[in-house]
Amino acid sequence: MDLPEYVVVFCTAPAGEAEELARALVDARLAACVNVTGVQSCFRWEGTVSSEPEQLLVIKTQHRLLDPLIARIRGLHSYETPEIIALPIIGGYAPYLDWVREETA
Repeated sequence: MDLPEYVVVFCTAPAGEAEELARALVDARLAACVNVTGVQSCFRWEGTVSSEPEQLLVIKTQHRLLDPLIARIRGLHSYETPEIIALPIIGGYAPYLDWVREETA
């Protein structure tokens, strides 16, 4: 199976921290664009179900940058186990995908 050229990465973070993460990823050219939006997360952590407001980062990048992107998030993120999930982009508007490639070159 061929690996996708592009991926979308989801990462949640506390309010305030998400903007700093987004800027750091774009500044380092690990991401072309990061959308930041508010979410309410319900999760089990250490045996307790919790519900917390968070911000969701929707990160557009190249698959080849996934490992350094994960390392950068882990280095900056305050969570012990941050959510970092990558999904393949199987298609899209070619000029936008070209822009993602240019911005993460």
